[in-house]
Amino acid sequence: MHKNPGHAVAAGSAAAHTPSSPSSASGATDAGKPSGERGRTALAVGVVEKIAGMAAREVNGIHALGSGLARTFGAMRDRVPGGKSGVGRGIKAEVGEKQTAIDIALVVEYGVVIPELARQVRENIIDAVERMTGLEVVEVNIAVNDVHLPDEPDVEEEEEEPVVAGQRPKLK
Repeated sequence: MHKNPGHAVAAGSAAAHTPSSPSSASGATDAGKPSGERGRTALAVGVVEKIAGMAAREVNGIHALGSGLARTFGAMRDRVPGGKSGVGRGIKAEVGEKQTAIDIALVVEYGVVIPELARQVRENIIDAVERMTGLEVVEVNIAVNDVHLPDEPDVEEEEEEPVVAGQRPKLK
């Protein structure tokens, strides 16, 4: 039989590119990693927003999340059957593979020290998001849009009177 040196090299190079070899054509493989580290976990933006919203609500001194207009629309949306939950209302997140940035708009209760409240909110959000998602929180930007006064009615608390068919609603 005739031996072809080129054939031997091809066989040798094929053996060098086995899946466990780090020099394979597709790059490093996951075969050597523990099973818990094989693959990727993708987090939706809404997941981070809900976690941040829940963490912010745990801090005393926050009356509501979101701007006045967002809270008004959110209150109407919450009343619609099958409507989306308002837990992430007032929160905007940008989510990457390893990091996230969060913006939060809130209404504070009258009398709270806003810089201290902002520090507590920021710490609570960072702790919760990093613990639950494994993402690094790069920044938490807080916008205080309003101060709720004790004698002021809340947007969600205002009840509309039912409208009877054929009757015009009362003007306020």
